[in-house]
Amino acid sequence: MLATQNPIDQEGTYQLPEAQSDRFLLKILLDYPGEDEETEIVDRYTRRLNGGIDVDRVLTGERLRAAQGLVREVPIATDLRDRAIDLVRATRDHEQLEYGASPRASMGLVLAAKARAFLHGRTHVTAEDVEAMAPSVLRHRVIVDFRAEREGVTPDDVVADLL
Repeated sequence: MLATQNPIDQEGTYQLPEAQSDRFLLKILLDYPGEDEETEIVDRYTRRLNGGIDVDRVLTGERLRAAQGLVREVPIATDLRDRAIDLVRATRDHEQLEYGASPRASMGLVLAAKARAFLHGRTHVTAEDVEAMAPSVLRHRVIVDFRAEREGVTPDDVVADLL
């Protein structure tokens, strides 16, 4: 499932509780589209539809579940698994965080690293996979304390510090 989140400073939007945020595997940050991309979005959205939208199926549900199973089978070396766990555990004692990440984040980081390795055509997880996925897995699972937030520290800054 994919979900979008409006900026918190907009009227009518509220921060998700930590328990709900923790259930999302990744939080990916997107910028506004460039002019060409925005033009294409507008054209696609506003064009007249004759009988609906044609969508080409690229994967059946069965093949998707099979791919998910293959991702889980991608091996991760014990030292890299431990590195992922240590990284998540370090968020719990970080001086700039009010709350650190739960064990669900450790599971998510290992799984996301496996998925990245799979999508890059590799048969094993690398340290680069763990490090590349850490910000997206952790940024919505940690809460910067008031003092650090006042100084402009973001969750991504803390994750970068831990890496």
